[in-house]
Amino acid sequence: MRKFVILFLSGFLVCAASAAQGRDKARDLQEALQTLGPDDEIAVIVKFADKVDVRQFKDKGKAQRGAKMIKALKEKADRTQGPVRAFLEKRKAKHMKPLWIINGIAATVPAGAVRELALQPGVESISLDYTLSAPVTTTGTAALPEWNLSAINAPALWSLGYTGTGVVVANMDTGVDLNHPDLQSKWRGGNNSWYDPNGEHLTPYDADGHGTGTMGIMVGGDAGGSTIGVAPGARWIAVKIVNDADTAAYSVIHQGFQWLLDPDENPDTNDAPDVLNNSWGLDAVDECNTEFQSDIQALKAAEIFVAIAAGNSGPNYSTSVSPGNYPGSFPTGAVDQSLIVDYSSSRGPSACDGSIYPELVAPGVNIKTADMTFGGVVSNSYRYVDGTSFASPHVAGAAVLLLNAFPGLTVARLESVLMNSAVDLGVTGADNDYGYGMVDVYGAFIALAQPDISASPLSVDFGTVLLFRTSYKTVTITNNGTAELAVTSATITGTDATMFGPTNWTGSAMVAPGGSTSLKIVFRPTSRGPKSAVLTIATNDPDTPSVTVILSGSGR
Repeated sequence: MRKFVILFLSGFLVCAASAAQGRDKARDLQEALQTLGPDDEIAVIVKFADKVDVRQFKDKGKAQRGAKMIKALKEKADRTQGPVRAFLEKRKAKHMKPLWIINGIAATVPAGAVRELALQPGVESISLDYTLSAPVTTTGTAALPEWNLSAINAPALWSLGYTGTGVVVANMDTGVDLNHPDLQSKWRGGNNSWYDPNGEHLTPYDADGHGTGTMGIMVGGDAGGSTIGVAPGARWIAVKIVNDADTAAYSVIHQGFQWLLDPDENPDTNDAPDVLNNSWGLDAVDECNTEFQSDIQALKAAEIFVAIAAGNSGPNYSTSVSPGNYPGSFPTGAVDQSLIVDYSSSRGPSACDGSIYPELVAPGVNIKTADMTFGGVVSNSYRYVDGTSFASPHVAGAAVLLLNAFPGLTVARLESVLMNSAVDLGVTGADNDYGYGMVDVYGAFIALAQPDISASPLSVDFGTVLLFRTSYKTVTITNNGTAELAVTSATITGTDATMFGPTNWTGSAMVAPGGSTSLKIVFRPTSRGPKSAVLTIATNDPDTPSVTVILSGSGR
């Protein structure tokens, strides 16, 4: 692939790049404009300064939060873009595309209008609408069937009944071959389940095979004699960002992210996917190109889990690529059947913030997956593939299985449990070869299945205590999870509740992962005979909202 960069106009741009980077971009753009006459056309992306902070939406329900955010993004674009739209129409711009997800517009404009366009009200920056090439599929050799699925422990969840049922997964790729028997019945169907922003195909289609391969690893069935997908019970939708000539414009990628937020263009219907896999990247190695950072932040704010391939620029360190190296992205590297990091898998640290890169690793060498059927002619169509493009769908599929098992999981919780349950490989601890380790979906399931907050003991017997005397016992509260949790209340109920009470309770307590806190419980009988009550410890964890402890004793 050739190198693609974003170029900005000098003198009137807003850019977070270094001074050296800014000079290079300005010089490149000036050289490009010098080759054009004033009436020659140039494709650009215009971005506006006034943006929606997607982090402000805190509604508990995913559907309500997503609807509010989408409406706010669209309203902001409508409110701020009017003068620029009018200018573009006046200057006879072509191919105008609204990019409300980033508050931007893509258009083809006369080169002589670019400088004046940059001076329009509210314009933050203008960049060239560059294109990138389709991801390259590297062919592997035959390996043991399903080794990759066993390696991440997917069959263990299938045996418990979790195959991805009720969860929708998407990819933004070269398309998907709808005729493949492993994928055909899994398509969600309808006008809100396929999007080709290039306008070439009205129904799912793949002229390259890369997207069919990534989707096969996520949801493929067993039509070929063995299950090839991590989550064969899930349904899929897709965006064909790569055209049939194997290129994708930046504006088209923005359109793809935008469509995934609101496939039917009705914010009040919840038809967005639960999980997205992006097995593509910009080919500038060890650079931080934030072109698509706002898009990914918007999807994550809408509680869509986004898995991203780490790239195939290894084996050297400092070979991260965007968008996988953005802060908050979830990139996956590749390992072989011996769980050794693949030679070509990109390594960290991240060029954007110096953090560990990749986040996880997954099988990415000699992976059996679906291939093109050429219109259904070759129904038994499979191949073995290599690369982080095919490692990332394992993580996406793992997220699908966990959402099937725990439908209320947030993106933050999914990312946290996948990292903390990963099998450590290489040197001890997180590193820039293997990240936090090899994805283990069953290990993540076990971590989620156990109560995050537990109390010990669960039954406290004070024995016999003289009337109006006091006896003390301690209840220990432990955080078994991977995130800090709050103990929000400790209340005692029952007929004899007034004889029991926590003596050291201050109203709330924060408990770190692996940490604990304690409650000192007092029993002071005021009448003879057996007494009992229930201690209820409430937390802010949606999976374990409360823990109960039985209290008993006798007065004498």
